[in-house]
Parts: sequence; structure tokens; C-alpha cells
Amino acid sequence: MATTQRDYYEVLGVGREADEGEIKRAFRRLARELHPDVSEVPDAQERFREVVEAYEALSKRETRELYDRFGHAGLRGGGFTPTQFDFGSLNDLFAAFFGDDLFGVGGRATRSRGADLAVQVEIELVEAASGIKREVPFPVAVTCATCAGSGTAPGTSPVTCETCGGAGRLQRVSRSAFGEFVRTQTCPTCRGAGQRIEEPCPDCRGEGRIVEERTLEVEIPPGIHDGQQIRISGEGHAGGGGARAGDVYVEVRVKPDPRFVREGNDIFSTVDLTITEAALGATVTVPTLDGETELEFAEGTQAGEIRVLRGRGMPVLQGFGRGDQRVLVNVAVPRRLNDEQRRLLEEFARSTDDETYSVDEGFFEKLKSAFR
Repeated sequence: MATTQRDYYEVLGVGREADEGEIKRAFRRLARELHPDVSEVPDAQERFREVVEAYEALSKRETRELYDRFGHAGLRGGGFTPTQFDFGSLNDLFAAFFGDDLFGVGGRATRSRGADLAVQVEIELVEAASGIKREVPFPVAVTCATCAGSGTAPGTSPVTCETCGGAGRLQRVSRSAFGEFVRTQTCPTCRGAGQRIEEPCPDCRGEGRIVEERTLEVEIPPGIHDGQQIRISGEGHAGGGGARAGDVYVEVRVKPDPRFVREGNDIFSTVDLTITEAALGATVTVPTLDGETELEFAEGTQAGEIRVLRGRGMPVLQGFGRGDQRVLVNVAVPRRLNDEQRRLLEEFARSTDDETYSVDEGFFEKLKSAFR
């Protein structure tokens, strides 16, 4: 069953009063639109499975009555199981439903759309913030220039398949008490092409395609996240017999930056102050995605304080604005003291009281205010 339990009538775009002819015409229209070999809709395969399932349920009187009365649960309880198929044999499925006329007269198999391919590119976090163009190399099957994709040697032509007579399909008729049943299958000799190559092209060996190295310039938008993909239509493997090429999916990996941690569109960083800088105040240089900037810290700055740099985070992908940068203050406590340093600190400790260390706002209150 489809994972999304949408109403079958809604899937086919017909009313509940639709007759058999309306349901059949709706399926034909959607099948042509969503066939994975020709459709450019990103979720064409899943939507097509849903359409097939809806047609199977509504095209038979028994299953339609069950669905009308009890819905999806009724179908499952009645033993309804949608046809399981792979997209390499979709034309056989169409022939089983309608014969050989779904995609045109003659019954020959449709040309197969080229396969998609996936490549990966790695960029820095600062490049993800600004956006960047990258040259991405990858091997891809392209149409053979020698035979122009026909697969035949120059000066020769394919011959009609003697097994199917050029139809690309074979039909078998069986009879039973319920009538005649026609089973249609792809011709095993020509694999649905209707023609056979006697003299294959010497360069592609009859495949009609050869593999070559190609480089694409990929534009990576600002704000992209690690692991996201960019789809480049029509740049994948060439289709058979001149069919549309597949797509390229570029997976973008954003390398970790030791200076920052990304959370959504915000970034987090730290700044180290000495105890004297924290006590007396200081101006310190801190890194940002746009380069270094100076931050002023007032006297009495506490460890754990967070400074918020508005609009210094990552850009919103395909949107407007930027996140923030949040800078966490670390106060470095000296690990080794000489005698003079120890004497001075002990003298300082003796001269302090509760007022020296009083603060106006607690740590957790400051932490909460940084995220408001």
C-alpha cells in the first residue's frame, strides 16, 4: 500500500460517481504525465505508484465496493494487495492494464530515460556562508558520436527483430472459463526495441553510449547545510535511443570549522580572556564568518557570559536575513605562578570582600537573555 493514505478518488482526480470509463481515462492521463521515463516531477515515481494503486482499487467492482464502504482498512481486510513492480518494467504493467496503446500505436517500448548520478563536493563553512561556484568532475555516459546513439557501425542500419516482427512485444492468449486473457511482455531478443543490431558500432560496441569525463560548474547558494543536494536537470547519463538524459545530484559536504559550531542559521564561538582582562576590561579580536572583528569587554566580565553579534551568522537559504553569532566567554585561570605572582594574588585575596565579587545578574539569567 502507498505510505500516504490519500483518498483514491482524489489521487485520480475523479468524483465518487465516476464510471469505469472516467477512471480509465484519468489513469491514462496521469500515467503519461508521471511516467518516470518522461516526467521531470521530482517525486514522479512515488506519485506514479500511488496512481497505479488507486486505479487497481477503483477499476474492479469488488475492490471499489469494499473501498467505498470501508475505506483503506476495508481493502486491507479484504486481502487487497497493490501490484509490486519496478520501473524497469513499467511498460509491461501498462500493457497488462490497457494493451499496447498507452504511449502510442505499435506497442513498441518507450525509450528509456537516462539514469541519474550522484557526485559530492566539499566546501568550507565560510564558503557555505558566502556561496561559491565549484568545478565538479564526474564520469558520465554520453551519446556515442560515431553512431549518433544508434549503436550500429557507420554505413549500416538495424534490422527488424525476427522474434517480435518489430513490435517490441510478444503476446500470449490463454483461455479459461472466464474468457480470454492476453499477456503482453517485452521481446527478449530486442528488449523492446523492435530492431536488432547485426553490425555494432566499434566505439560503443552497440550500446549507443560511451563513458567520458565531464566537468560541471555548480553554483552553491549561500546558507546551504551539510548534506543537502543540488539537482542539475538533464546532465546525467544519456538516455537510450535519444531519450532524455538523467539528472545529476550534487551532495554538498560542509567541512567542520574549528572556530565555529553551527546550529541552524546561528553559529557559536568562544573567546578566551585572562583573569586580568576579565577583571579590568579589554578589547579582543574575535573571528566571524566575515573576517575578524574587535569586541569590547567591560571590567568584571564573567566566565560563561554570551555576547550576541546580530546578523553575523549563516544566511537563510533561499530567503532573507542571517542568523546570529553567539560568543561564549572563557576566562583562563593561570596554571603556574611564580613566587611574586602568588604573593600578589594572596595580597589581593586578603583585600577583597563580598562587594568585590558582587554581580548584578546571575549567569543563568544572562544565558537566557542572550537567546531572547
